[in-house]
Amino acid sequence: MLQNNPENDPLAEKLIDSGIAYKGSFLQLHKDTVKTPDGVVTTREYLHHPGASMIIPMFEDGTVILERQYRHPLRRSFLEFPAGKLNPGEPPFNCAKRELMEETGYEAQIWKKLGRFNNAIGYSDEEITVFYAGDLKYVEQHLDAGEVLDIIKMPFSEVLKQCLNGEITDVKTIVGAFWLQNYLSTQKEAER
Repeated sequence: MLQNNPENDPLAEKLIDSGIAYKGSFLQLHKDTVKTPDGVVTTREYLHHPGASMIIPMFEDGTVILERQYRHPLRRSFLEFPAGKLNPGEPPFNCAKRELMEETGYEAQIWKKLGRFNNAIGYSDEEITVFYAGDLKYVEQHLDAGEVLDIIKMPFSEVLKQCLNGEITDVKTIVGAFWLQNYLSTQKEAER
């Protein structure tokens, strides 16, 4: 059974010292000194991230909204579901509603939390909460300054196909797509 409480986890490392190696406007690089269960003293470096919400906006016909957005670390554009980081103290659901409207211009009447995951456990504490958004109504897009993206509408079946064949490589989009597929199949079974 998985241990979620570090006090009872025999694999937990003991924190000896903690510091910030770099503090940027968005991310912080932490450098901690720890003692491993076998007695080795070593360092752990990781990025602190405020957390994020991702939204899968879906129309009644099965079409979803994605964004094509340039991502500087990999020097290319990616196809991904709308997402954004949490503001200090902001609950993930509030972030999801805000980001959906800001980035796509849509509001949703139906919301379902599909889950949450940690996408880079070896070097970041980021946690992403995934929401399904339905019964969409266009209001107005409000992109942040410097936020440039294309809105793409695509049949959900095509998104799944592109996740499986490697055209979509954004991990949050892949995870969200399969969680939505599971949610939709569960809904169909419940209607029988």
